[in-house]
Formats: sequence, C-alpha cells, structure tokens
Amino acid sequence: MNHPLKEKVETSLWNIINPKLKKSVISVLSWLLFLSLLYACYLLVLLSMPYLEFKRNVDFLKTKELIYHLRWWRYSFYIHVFTSPVLIFSGLLQFNKYLIQKNRKIHRTLGYIYFTFLFLFAAPSGLLIGLYANGGYPTQISFVLLGLCWVTFSLIALQKIKQKSFESHGKWMIRSYALTLSAVTLRFYAYMMDIFHVDLNPITAYTIIAYLSWIPNLILAEIVIYKGFARKIFTYFNN
Repeated sequence: MNHPLKEKVETSLWNIINPKLKKSVISVLSWLLFLSLLYACYLLVLLSMPYLEFKRNVDFLKTKELIYHLRWWRYSFYIHVFTSPVLIFSGLLQFNKYLIQKNRKIHRTLGYIYFTFLFLFAAPSGLLIGLYANGGYPTQISFVLLGLCWVTFSLIALQKIKQKSFESHGKWMIRSYALTLSAVTLRFYAYMMDIFHVDLNPITAYTIIAYLSWIPNLILAEIVIYKGFARKIFTYFNN
C-alpha cells in the first residue's frame, strides 16, 4: 500500500505540470536570475566609480577617517572594491550551460580569472579590511569568517577540478560564488533597511547586515546543491 504522504507529493501541482511548460518556467527563472546578477555587477561598477578619484571623503570612506592614513588598509580597500565586479561577472559565467557544453576553453579561461583575482587580490584584501570593519569585534569576526570560508571553499573547488571530480567541483563553486555575492547582498540589505527606515542603532544595523550578507547565501547555496544543480554540471562536463 502506498503511503498517503508519498501519493500527495507525487500528485503535487509541480509534478503534474507539462514537462515542456516546466522546462520553460525554469528557463525563464534562470534568465531572470542571470540578468539580475549581471545588473548587480553593473551597479557595483557604478558604486566603484567615485573611488577612482582616490579621495578620502568619498561615500564609505567618510567613516574611515581614523584609519585612512594606513597605507596597507587603503591599498587593500581599493583593490577589493575594484576586483569585486570582475569576480562576480567571471563567476556568474562559470555556471553558463552553453559555455560548459560547447566552449570549454572560455569556461576554463573565466575560471582562471576567477581564481586568480580571488586568491591574489579580492580575498587577501577583504580579510585585511575586515580586521578594521565598522562595528567592532562582532562585525570584524563576521567578515574574517566570510573571508576564510571564501578562500577555503574556493581552494577545495580548485582541487576538485584538478582531480576531475566535476560534480564535487560544481558544489564547491556554488558555495564559493555564494560568498562572492556577499558584496551584492550586503548592499541590498543596507538599501532595504534604508528604504523601510529600520529603527536600529547604526552599529547594530551594520553588524546584522554583516552576517546577513553571507550566511543566508550559503543556506541558499546548499538548497541549490540539494536540488541537483551541481549534478547537472557534472553531466555537462561528461557529455
């Protein structure tokens, strides 16, 4: 006898949708996500533009008057700001089905760009500026943990592709890219708090945003992995 709960799941609305319609819905949602992230990359470029003047009284740097004179911090900040859009764009295209199936050379080149910019520029600079993050120890701990997880997950992803463990590589790349997107989600939550006039002390608000910028991203990454997205990457690599 079939279990009633199993029968209920098997006859759910999503399971009885026409397969072609289901495929179309997934395709549309995938394109919307891709375009949203592409637009986020564009916005990050725009947000980075004012810093090209290399002045200390520009936007976020107004809160860093006490440490702006530190050369190592200043260099780290500018490196991190200007490399983030490169990582978001190159990382986004790593999950493009067409490139994985039809143009492995471009896929590999984008992978080299992603890992090079991450390990040599974005991650080290992010860890350094995280040591002086606004909000004190709670916020600093968040950004340091983010940086350490980012480097660790990316190193594992690189190791897995060298071992030709494609599905595992896909899983760790999803986790790595989820943390790359913390640059986007941090600004998103800050914007939402401003829009809804959240009545919190600025330091408390920034501390909350510091954790929201990456922990929910990782949870979503695990859901995506559980749903089999990495398995599809594995299939494409072996076709």
